[in-house]
Amino acid sequence: MPIRQRRDWRAQAEQYGFKFHTMYGEAYWDESAYYQFTLEQIEQGIEAPTAEIHQMCLAVVDKVVRSEELMQRFQIPQPFWDRIAQSWQDKEPSLYSRLDLAYDGVNPAKLYENNADTPTSLYESGFWQWLWLEQQVDRGVLPRSSDQFTSLQEKLIQRFAALKSRYPGQVLHLSCCKDTEEDLGTVTYLQDCAEAAGIETRFVYIEDIGHGEGGWLTDLDNRVITWLFKLYPWEFMLREQYAGLTLNTGVNFLEPIWKGSVLSNKALLPMLWKLFPGHPNLLPAFFEDELDSVASMPLVKKPFFSREGANISILQDGAAIEQSDGPYGEEGFIYQAYYPLPKFGGNYTLIGSWLVDDEPAGISVREDSGLITQDLSRCLPHTILN
Repeated sequence: MPIRQRRDWRAQAEQYGFKFHTMYGEAYWDESAYYQFTLEQIEQGIEAPTAEIHQMCLAVVDKVVRSEELMQRFQIPQPFWDRIAQSWQDKEPSLYSRLDLAYDGVNPAKLYENNADTPTSLYESGFWQWLWLEQQVDRGVLPRSSDQFTSLQEKLIQRFAALKSRYPGQVLHLSCCKDTEEDLGTVTYLQDCAEAAGIETRFVYIEDIGHGEGGWLTDLDNRVITWLFKLYPWEFMLREQYAGLTLNTGVNFLEPIWKGSVLSNKALLPMLWKLFPGHPNLLPAFFEDELDSVASMPLVKKPFFSREGANISILQDGAAIEQSDGPYGEEGFIYQAYYPLPKFGGNYTLIGSWLVDDEPAGISVREDSGLITQDLSRCLPHTILN
């Protein structure tokens, strides 16, 4: 739905710390239009399937951590198998995740992948698009009855409050890599939510985390890190020189190792299809050595580990008709049935469906002129029509 933009939104973005609204000269936040849903589309088309898919994903985790064969299948380094299984059995708590869905408002939503370890676009979804809605209603541009599926911020604060009870008195360190404006924005937002829940926090860049006496991890003030949210993928960490330190540093990680190793691994997709074949919210998916049994169908080739739509290929009769570049793929690929994103106004649209503490918590909408949603794909607000 086209809409008049707020004339002062860029100035407000700077004021509120939304510094990545434009990246590399391209618009990332786009409020020249918005997506309008009915309440039924939100509740039945997105929210209910999100909760169900999430539980199915957890069933896969339970199966994988009990099987050395599957751990190997998921390309998880062997030294960490016991730690991952223990992490799951100890019910080490998670914070948030995002399911990427293809949904046209009519047919069942289809799961593209589970971003369970380091999903970004959190600030835009939890705060910024809600601010847009409030102001457009107050200014008479949108009707007073307009609503939005965005309980993300409220649920994050509630979740942090619950985690504070689990780790009483602990300081939460939050971390991301240097020179990543979007990651820093996400971590800063989470830091604000944690502090709103009464948690004492510290920020430290990943590159500045040290290894102190006694095997502890430390920040730049030589303060021991006991509780760490890191916007840095587990699959990277487990392959770094310091990987062994994660086994015995006594750090409580957000997200936990079971989540980053299994739930955000794209090997999850063929395992879901094996456990729940024909489920209306799943697409057929296969490991590479299973392709002989697959009828000739268009496929999407995805690395076990990739981010922001990198190294994705859309295959027709084995040839790539569209693909994206990137550094991933060394560990192997899975293949998912091709199911194109719906197209609205000349753009392909992806729904990001958020979860906090296993509960659906809102959506984000990304669109792109190309079939593959990537890091610079635009973020647009949405409303619910009452």
